[in-house]
Amino acid sequence: MQSDGEVLFLGGVGEVTVTLGHDGLSFQPLHPEPSSSCWTSIILQPKLESQIKFADVYAVELLDEGPVCGPWNPRIAIQGKTNNEMHRFAVHVVTRSRKQPSPWVPCEYLFGHKDPEICKNWVEILSACTNSEQDRPKNLLVFIHPLCGKGRGRKNWEVVASLFDRAKINTKVITTERAGHAYDTLASLSDKELKKFDGVVAVGGDGLFNEILNGLLSSRHKTSYPPTPEGFGYVGSNETRQGYRNDGLSNSMPTSDAVNVMLPGVLNKSDDHEPLLSTAESPGLGISSLNPNTEPSSGDQVPSVSFPNDWFRLGIIPSGSTDAIVLSTTGERDPVTSALLIILGRRMTLDIAQVVRWKSSPSAEILPTVRYAASFAGYGFYGEVIRESENFRWMGPARYDFSGTMVFLKHRSYEAKVAFLENRNTDSLTASAENVASGIKLLQPHQKRPRKTICQTNCSVCKETLTCGQSSEDEIPDSSRTICENPKWVWSKGRFLSVGAAVISCRNERAPDGLVAEAHLSDGFLHLLLIRDCPLPLYLWHLTQFTKKGSDPLTFKFIEHHKTKAFTFISSHDESVWNLDGELFQASEVSVQACRGLVNLFASGPEV
Repeated sequence: MQSDGEVLFLGGVGEVTVTLGHDGLSFQPLHPEPSSSCWTSIILQPKLESQIKFADVYAVELLDEGPVCGPWNPRIAIQGKTNNEMHRFAVHVVTRSRKQPSPWVPCEYLFGHKDPEICKNWVEILSACTNSEQDRPKNLLVFIHPLCGKGRGRKNWEVVASLFDRAKINTKVITTERAGHAYDTLASLSDKELKKFDGVVAVGGDGLFNEILNGLLSSRHKTSYPPTPEGFGYVGSNETRQGYRNDGLSNSMPTSDAVNVMLPGVLNKSDDHEPLLSTAESPGLGISSLNPNTEPSSGDQVPSVSFPNDWFRLGIIPSGSTDAIVLSTTGERDPVTSALLIILGRRMTLDIAQVVRWKSSPSAEILPTVRYAASFAGYGFYGEVIRESENFRWMGPARYDFSGTMVFLKHRSYEAKVAFLENRNTDSLTASAENVASGIKLLQPHQKRPRKTICQTNCSVCKETLTCGQSSEDEIPDSSRTICENPKWVWSKGRFLSVGAAVISCRNERAPDGLVAEAHLSDGFLHLLLIRDCPLPLYLWHLTQFTKKGSDPLTFKFIEHHKTKAFTFISSHDESVWNLDGELFQASEVSVQACRGLVNLFASGPEV
């Protein structure tokens, strides 16, 4: 589509010839003035470009008759320039901030003409062009955490709510009133109600996102348990005595595979007192009027909702204490940037860690419980910091620094053993010949670090097609399964200060490169970090390296770093506590696997 052009008046520029193209519109001033800053708006917006792409337009508005500023230059500004009264329409676009190259900001192009019909025609044409853009959400369910980050959740939503209104996106807003509110609402939501939305947005921190994630996946993710090594006692021996529990909700499970045995789906009463394990009933959402055109008739059967799927996405408007998920997926901890990414319908897939707790303590009954994590699962130091910080919530985000210092000074280590699947595409491990034959490799003390490849927008690693030596989601109907044929397990035993598995880089303001700088958002791997017992000064040296951009805190000899698809952890400690995206999870025996691309996110990846 190409137009011959039409003369309109552009605020801050003057008369321009506007030409409509297949992917946007361009304009040139009819009377350029050398002394004027002709592409800079008089209201000190970001720099106006001479072309607007439809992909960057989030709203078009027909305005009342009013003033449109003429060209700006110092001489005219001193003499006083009379504004032109005319009929107007505004094109709202997304552009880069002048002060910072990365954050996105809204920008307004104000056009005017003496004929109101011409303005109306342009609004209709531009609206039709922008509405044809794929993946733009129309209906969103929004959860606001009012207390996170010292009350930033409610304030940040007030900042960005007008952007969603201007883009004509329907939002059903729920302010959480208790721990587990978002989880209960989503877990009890029927498929018919859920399909009215294009996604769910968390206005809060990583903890609220984790609650939403588990609420969605608790009964909608049909997959097998993570693979386990042959020495793990739950394989092939207890099909009849094991019960399956997903945070108090029943779940149907698929048939078993060659690696691990599936357990029957049985509803069990939770004996935990954790936020996500609440079983309080959630009231109806009252969303029948959101999108009446999509209401199925009484005789239609609503298809079930399962994950992964292509249409449903999750979003985060950062308002928490660390916001590691947002920083790792967008590169910015900025509510406006995140809101604009949601409005424009940006899309990327995100790996999720499936965590199966077999026992909450060594003496507890075997009762598998499934939980999901989007960024990190950590034991030892990581878990103890979260548990300790719960006693100091009144301190706000500072409680993590205080609790971290207390836990660090205690310098506790824990006896444990970890088995992880060998990644056959790397040559980072060595083994004794007798154990290679049996399929079990014993870890050597030190290994060579591979070259880092940082995940970013349009990442080739996340998009590349898996080789035949890896499990391919395209070849398996259940795209979250990452089980290899003839897997080889590597065991690591001893006393550990911490055991952690990073799904993504886990960037935050204290660790600008994250816990694992080379972790990718959707490559199907976990980064397993085993921190062995060591002198306190060395451990402090290791922790301080995270604060330095460009450093490598994982090169110490007491640290093991393994890229793996699954691992199993066993501890004899009575109070074993895990940190799942900042939420507490008590478990002494767990199995964890990476579910590649399990959810879609309103994001496009970090640019640096």
